[in-house]
Order: sequence, then C-alpha cells, then structure tokens
Amino acid sequence: MKPRVVLDTNIYISAIIYGGKPEEIFLLAKQREIILFVSTAILAEVAAKLTDKFRWNPADVADFIREIGESATVLRPEKVLKVIREAEADNRVLECALLADADYIVSGDRRHLLSLRQYEGIKIVSAAKFLRKMGKG
Repeated sequence: MKPRVVLDTNIYISAIIYGGKPEEIFLLAKQREIILFVSTAILAEVAAKLTDKFRWNPADVADFIREIGESATVLRPEKVLKVIREAEADNRVLECALLADADYIVSGDRRHLLSLRQYEGIKIVSAAKFLRKMGKG
C-alpha cells in the first residue's frame, strides 16, 4: 500500500530551490509512488514564501503551485488545531494530515514539527528518514 503523505512547506521550498532529498520525495509524488496531500493553506504559504523571501515572479510561483496541485490531492480542512502555539502555520500541516488520514508528515522543522515525532498516529519524519523508510535512502 502506498503511503499517504503531507509535506511541510519547507520541503516544497527546498525541493524547488535546492533539490536534494526534498526534490526526491516530490518526484515520488509526481511518479505516484506515494499519495500526496496538500491543503490550500500550505499552497498559500508556499506561494507567499517564494514571492516574499525568494522574490519569484508571480507566473513562476503559479506554475509551481499548479505542479504541486497536479501531484497531490488538494484538501480544505475545516477543523482548526492549536497544537503548536509558537508556529501557527505548522498547525495547518497537522490539519491537512489529519483530514488526509496521512501516514507521514515530512518536515525539516526540527523545533516544532519534528520534535513532536507523531501526532494522532501520524509519523512526523525528516526527508532523509522518509526516503530510508521508502527504501530510497
């Protein structure tokens, strides 16, 4: 059975800017080796980071958001979580994973998400650990 996965915003940003393990995971989704889920809130955060922090032009941002949408099931969680008080955006990742009934959240956020290790039975792992679990690392 293919794992159901939610990627944190930082994984999408790393995949498109730096490549490496995050890009390998995104390619697994594009090749349908994993079942990827994303929320409208995560897509909005990716778009904002690419625009504000990396100064991408709107057309390139739209292209990447479209690419994510083509590789993932886009969800609109209605349940609002307040699990991580220091990083409100990380709650959006948890909300998406909960609605998706995800097996994994992949994140590079050591301070907030990775330190949880799991949430409601959903494993929270680094890109390297996820690839090892998939037999790719």
